[in-house]
Amino acid sequence: MNFRVKRFEEIEALELYKILRLRAEVFVVEQDCVYQDIDNKDQKALHVIGYKNDQIVAYTRLFKGGDYFENASIGRVIVSQKERQFGYGHDLIKASIEAIEKHFKTTEIKISAQTYLKKFYESHGFSQIGEEYLEDGIPHIAMVRI
Repeated sequence: MNFRVKRFEEIEALELYKILRLRAEVFVVEQDCVYQDIDNKDQKALHVIGYKNDQIVAYTRLFKGGDYFENASIGRVIVSQKERQFGYGHDLIKASIEAIEKHFKTTEIKISAQTYLKKFYESHGFSQIGEEYLEDGIPHIAMVRI
């Protein structure tokens, strides 16, 4: 797995198409969630793109503090369904944390995590804050990493 971190304007058209397709495959089709993915926030984000054999199989978008939450944040965490068996989600989160530390000069990160992934995020130093809530009809929890 090879990760590239890009600003929105550095993403090529075909690359953007593949990212949006992967987001739709996972969030809209697989999770059966109708929501507004194209939300005009991608332009502010840093994008962590995971490639395997020149195919995009993993992705997150990162925000500096104040652009989404008060702290830096990680969102749209995706690994292609056929690639999850290889543990790439852990590699993706590590790459995302490293990118936040490098580009935003902070270790404080807040996420809105799907509840079933609580232990996964805890293994990367995140802790739950507050109660469970619904986001786009899916149970979520807020988590922070200091």
